[in-house]
Amino acid sequence: MSSLHSIRPWRQIDRRPSRKIMVGNVPVGGDAPISVQTMTNTLTTDVKATIAQIQAAADAGADIVRVSVPDEASSRALKQIVPEVSVPIVADIHFHYRRGIEAAEAGAACLRINPGNIGDEKRVKEVIKAARDNNCSIRIGVNAGSLERHLLDKYGEPTPDAMVESGMDHIKILQDNDFHEFKISCKASDVFMAAAAYQKLGELTDAPIHLGITEAGGLISGTVKSAIGMGSLLWMGIGDTIRVSLSADPVQEVKMGFEILKSLGLRHRGVNIISCPSCARQGFDVIKTVEILEQRLEHIKTPMSLSIIGCVVNGPGEALMTDVGFTGGGNGSGMVYLAGKQSHKLGNGAMIDHIVEQVEAKAAALEAAVAKTHDPEPV
Repeated sequence: MSSLHSIRPWRQIDRRPSRKIMVGNVPVGGDAPISVQTMTNTLTTDVKATIAQIQAAADAGADIVRVSVPDEASSRALKQIVPEVSVPIVADIHFHYRRGIEAAEAGAACLRINPGNIGDEKRVKEVIKAARDNNCSIRIGVNAGSLERHLLDKYGEPTPDAMVESGMDHIKILQDNDFHEFKISCKASDVFMAAAAYQKLGELTDAPIHLGITEAGGLISGTVKSAIGMGSLLWMGIGDTIRVSLSADPVQEVKMGFEILKSLGLRHRGVNIISCPSCARQGFDVIKTVEILEQRLEHIKTPMSLSIIGCVVNGPGEALMTDVGFTGGGNGSGMVYLAGKQSHKLGNGAMIDHIVEQVEAKAAALEAAVAKTHDPEPV
């Protein structure tokens, strides 16, 4: 999809080579786009509320949604939920291996099992069989807060080496059972611990890696923490699917995930707004304008860029690099830029509606261009 915000050599990130697996109809690893995940926080047994939350996350762009399956009633509910949603469901399994078997039979696309909680190797093998029989992938979900007792005894405390050893031990179990449709995560709430574990893990296996800084915190603090931890790993090419773990609405997790990927040029969805922090030079209220535009442009899914700059110090330069732009001037008006070039002057009062119209028009043109390239050749 053509846009002025193209990737240049000095912005290129070389992703770590990994195997490609399928989570339902979503490819993970290999050359597949980095997928964005979230997790429901409704009671799984509240089928209506859980379906609504999954659909809201999917509308926000979620590729995969995880649902907790803590008891048999949740397994039964999952059987009702899966057929009603449009995205693959990962069943989150803790403590009881039977829930994993039930979830696979209920239609889960993937089982997330925690090595420290799921039980002995015999039980893991039973989960593997259920996954294979039901065309279900597995995520090995190592967590610093729930490592196996023998590893805590060996290392004295949760460490990156302990986390990686746990993950590699369970990779071996899967491979020894000739099961290869798996991905792995090594999460910790400590950014340094998680980053060190993921780096080592990336050197030892070609399995797709699920990135996350677990229990990161609230919307602001958790997003910052996740952006630093996951952003540094993604910059190194590590990570095939991500979740921003926030004490917030799952839709916000999805939005923040895409923002992290957009900032690194790894994936684009919707309008990337480039705006100044504002100062005494601004020709209009930049902060309020951007707030309104973010809300009014949420329906745009097409990747494109928009610059909203308060004055002519940096405005014209930024506008050269964006699809649509507006730079504040004097006397209550500013300049509209289209495709990086000056187009026309516009009064500040008409700016928001006009910018929305221009963005919608550009998005429609980009979508039409893509559709044309996919049209079959005339006979």
